[in-house]
Formats: sequence, structure tokens, C-alpha cells
Amino acid sequence: MRRGAVRRLTGAALAAVVVLLAGAGPALAAPARPTVDPTAPTPTAPYPGGPPQGSAPDGSTVGGEGLDTRGLVVADGTPPLPDGVTAPGWLVADATSGEVLAARDPHGRYYPASTLKTLTLLTLMPRLDPAQVVDGTVEDEQMEGTRVGLVAGGRYPVSLLFQALVLQSGNDAANALARAAGGVDATLAAMNATAVEIGAFDTVAGTPSGLDVAGQSSSPYDLALVFRRLVADPATAAVLGTPTAQMPPVEGRSPGYQIQNQDPLLGSYPGVLGGKTGFTDAARHTFVAAAERDGRRLVVSIMGSENLPVRPADQARALLDWGFATDRATDGVGRLVDSGAEVLAAADPTADPTTAARSAAPPGGVSPLTARHEEDDAPVLAGVVLAALAGGVVVATVVGRRRAVTRPRDPAGPPRR
Repeated sequence: MRRGAVRRLTGAALAAVVVLLAGAGPALAAPARPTVDPTAPTPTAPYPGGPPQGSAPDGSTVGGEGLDTRGLVVADGTPPLPDGVTAPGWLVADATSGEVLAARDPHGRYYPASTLKTLTLLTLMPRLDPAQVVDGTVEDEQMEGTRVGLVAGGRYPVSLLFQALVLQSGNDAANALARAAGGVDATLAAMNATAVEIGAFDTVAGTPSGLDVAGQSSSPYDLALVFRRLVADPATAAVLGTPTAQMPPVEGRSPGYQIQNQDPLLGSYPGVLGGKTGFTDAARHTFVAAAERDGRRLVVSIMGSENLPVRPADQARALLDWGFATDRATDGVGRLVDSGAEVLAAADPTADPTTAARSAAPPGGVSPLTARHEEDDAPVLAGVVLAALAGGVVVATVVGRRRAVTRPRDPAGPPRR
């Protein structure tokens, strides 16, 4: 696409945001953008009665009205769904065409746990130099939940920190990467901007690691959007598929050791491209993965599940098998959008782009974390839209983010990730 065409699309999308948020007519009245609230009690259990349902900024359903359901939706002409898929929220889609083959509560805004680290990876990989070396800190050592074992005084290349983030779900690695990217608050701003950029409007990042905070959320639909992009990018796909990595020794503190990829499908499911697990008391078990077979790629996401009677990874395995058994020409019940601009422009494609750009531009211009490349207009869209749609997310995250919390653990569950 020519740059002029991209700019026109960007302007139209921004115009849609401005019109929506200005309340231009009852047909375009937009729901408030969800925010996190770190001053609220830390969630320790799933949403009572189920999570809220997400939507596009104009209140429509991202990916098509066929996905506007809290229950089950399945494409016509497909085989019977497999037994044992008990998660309250899940989705399986063709990662190439974007056709959603089946889903349950696809836009339910669940706590994501460490599957949110997929958004951290997607956001920070293009922004950080893989050769940059980050010094470990005492704060890294004290991070709650799953840690890869960073120690104060250790020196860790960004490339290794990305592997530690994914392979071992290191919350300490997430903290170190956020520090390298300008701090936790700047990283959360960038993560929320990325969510808007790709059309993941159900997602609100309140921590780089996925540890629970009130209001933080993602959805089966959004996790599929994020993971679809990760496996399409050779750099991030390489991290997802890395089986082991070596943590360096730190004199007097650590002898060095190997870490292993904790994706249950890696090495056991034919054609798997990668996966990410998650668990917290509020999120329960979450999982997202993708696989390729005979040139066809599928992505699957599982949220709010329990390990019994069927593990989330095994539910994902069954859904992938089912998806590969469907006809490639199957018309989906909806589709994975290609960008947030696509969603926003559809809300009001006639809006004036010049007025929109002036009205929606953030004070002081676009964040350096957002403006990745001069030739790439999509991050600029994300930065401007963030100012209009996700500003509350950033403000709410900054206020009280560092409060100390003791979180009760589920004695029957794994460590928080």
C-alpha cells in the first residue's frame, strides 16, 4: 500500500475515534474504554457470574456480529466439536485467512495471567535492541510469582530476557524488559497502544507480566489476534519456538543454568509454532498456541479454565485437531481483524481526517516508544488513538501501581505466572 493511502486510512480511523468519543449522535455513542484500577483490592478469584463482555469503541462486535455471544458459536458444515473442551472462554481460527471457526464467549474480558506476556513480547520486540544488556536489580529478584532467577548485578542481553519471558514466564524478566523500554508506565502505555493498533479492544494491560490487577483483561479473541501476529513475525516466532536457553553465571550469586520452554505442546504436537501458558488465582488457567499443518495455520486460545478434567493445553490440542479437520474453504462465524484501523474506520468512514488528527493528537506528540519507524504509520495511529481511547488506562495504572499486596495462593494450583 502506498504511504498516501496508509495516511488516508489512518486519518479516517482517527476521525472515527474523535467522532465516537465526542458523542456525535446516539447511533455512535461509545462505551467507556475499560481501565485498570490498582487502588482496588487485588482480584483473587474469577469474576462472579462471568467476566464483562468487550466491544469496539462504537459498541459493535469486533470481528463480526456472529461473535456477539456469551455462549458457543460454530461454523456451518464443520465436524462435531471434540469432547472435553470445558473452558468458559475459547476460540479457534485460521491464522492465515482470519476466519474464526468456533468460539465460546469470544469477547469475554477475562483475566489473562501470563498469556498477557504475548502482548509484552509483541510490543517490545520491535522497540528494543536485542544486543542491549540490562543489569539485574533487587526489584527483579523480589518480583512476585514465577521468576527465571535474575539477580542484582547480573547482566542480561535483551534477546535472552525475551526468551526468559516466554520460556519460563519470568515476571522478573518482564520487569527488566520494561525497565529497558523506559519503565513500567511507559511500557504499559505502549502495550495498550499496541492493543488498540491491532484491534484488541478487549485488552487492558495493567502489568507487563500479567499478574492480576483490577480491570486488567484480555479475551479469547484478542489473544488470538496477538498470537497470530507473533507467529507471522520470524523474530517473535523464533522466541516462541526456542526449546532451551542458557542463563549466564553471576559471580558469587549464581552458577548459570539452563531454562526450558514450558509450552506443553512444543515437541509433542506436530506442527506446533509456539504456545504460552498462564495461571493466577483470578485468571485460573489460560493458554494460547498456534500450529501449522500442510501449509495451513491455526491459532487457539483458552481462558478461565481448570486443569481438570482436561488440561487447557489438551483442550487446545483437541481444538487444533478439530480445526485441521475442517474444510479450508469453510466460512467462519466471524474473522480476526487485520488492524484497529480497520475497526475504527468502519465506525465512520466519512469523517474528516484533518480535523481528526488535530483533535486527537496527544499533547507533546507521539511517545518515542510508539513512533517505531518513520515509514510505519500504524504505530502513529496507535499512539494517537491511545490518547483518545486508552489514556485512562495509563493514568489509572500510574496511580498507586506500586502498592504492596499479599495475594493468597491457591494451594492446589501452580505458581502465578
